[in-house]
Amino acid sequence: MTSTGSDIAVIGLGYVGCVTAACLSSLGHRVTGADRDEHKVKSVLEGRAPFYEPGLEELVRENAAAGRLNATSDLRQAIAEADIALICVGTPSERNGNLGLEQLRRVTGEIATTLAGRTKPLIVAIRSTVFPGTCEEVVIPQLHSGAQVVSNPEFLREGVAVRDFMEPSLVVVGGPNRDAVEQVARIYEPLGVKACLVSLRTAEMIKYACNAFHAVKIAFANEIGALSAELGIDPQEVMSTVCEDTKLNASAAYLKPGFAFGGSCLPKDLRALVYRAGRMDLNLPLIESVLPSNDRHLARAISAVLDLPAKQIGVVGLAFKENTDDLRESPVVSLLEQLIGKGRSVRVYDPHIQLDAIYGSNRNFILESIPHIGRLMAPDLKSLLAWADYLVITQKTSADIAAQISESELPVLNLQGSPAMPAALASR
Repeated sequence: MTSTGSDIAVIGLGYVGCVTAACLSSLGHRVTGADRDEHKVKSVLEGRAPFYEPGLEELVRENAAAGRLNATSDLRQAIAEADIALICVGTPSERNGNLGLEQLRRVTGEIATTLAGRTKPLIVAIRSTVFPGTCEEVVIPQLHSGAQVVSNPEFLREGVAVRDFMEPSLVVVGGPNRDAVEQVARIYEPLGVKACLVSLRTAEMIKYACNAFHAVKIAFANEIGALSAELGIDPQEVMSTVCEDTKLNASAAYLKPGFAFGGSCLPKDLRALVYRAGRMDLNLPLIESVLPSNDRHLARAISAVLDLPAKQIGVVGLAFKENTDDLRESPVVSLLEQLIGKGRSVRVYDPHIQLDAIYGSNRNFILESIPHIGRLMAPDLKSLLAWADYLVITQKTSADIAAQISESELPVLNLQGSPAMPAALASR
């Protein structure tokens, strides 16, 4: 790398590759695009975009004329002086839904044949969408340690791809070699967005998480829209108002993996939506799947606890979430019932549960569903830590509780990730 930019090869001049090549060259890097398709190569050499995308033609023309953007059908020529090779080939769906990796394997194999005798280090960055583990299982073995491999997924939308590149909301680079990861991240520095540096598989997974989330959001809005319309309500007014709440609705508030949800609102209201939609013969597959999905997540957690090599299991957290004494539809109750039914010895501590102080519908739920809970409750955390040989965390915990658990040095299964919980506890 020099002060005036990197030498970059972009392998594949399709939608992602051509936009990437043009935008990187506009940032001051020297970019050579490579593709088997002579039409694409000729288009770039003549300063034309091989397909229509707003703003792309101008970038290709300007940077080709300035000598910063070149193109060739010879991959060996493209990477001869490259510091970084960005692979942007297609990974189309196969009949069974799996990704087709034929182009990726071919390109990686061709790069491997150029590495013998090469004196300049090469970083191979996979920009194509690939399933987690692909770099480790497909790319790295083919390169035989001749190049560093990183994952650098793209987040470009057709129709606004140039703007998405130049004004990114997310830049991700992942890999086992920190120097290589940082070198790839630096090519995006002129964009003014701090890159997220992660592990190799995490980078591959982030792309899928983003796309799946976008699809879920669209399907959710459409299902709420369909139900609203059926009820004579303006769907646009409903969802535009929902999006006004950036503290909870359009935020990271509910996007942290953890334990199953419960409580007196979410399960009840989902059941009501599904029931009333069914009465109108309106099928809402996404919303209908939420409670079954939650049940499956709870079942995975129960299975993980049952697999623990422990005689005496201490559970921290009983209410459906932290900072409440509400036990209605708490997933922890289902967890305890399963553990007791399987003959496990269990005790529970929750800093906000005082059974003699609970009243109303919450008390009725306890008497009807878990009348035996009193004998399972530990009076304080200290006594639970002294009794248990394994801890299960079901809630986000305070710094004080996390510190006491850490000092106890008991092994921990953390079902509810918590910023206050030392990271080591999650895997102990």
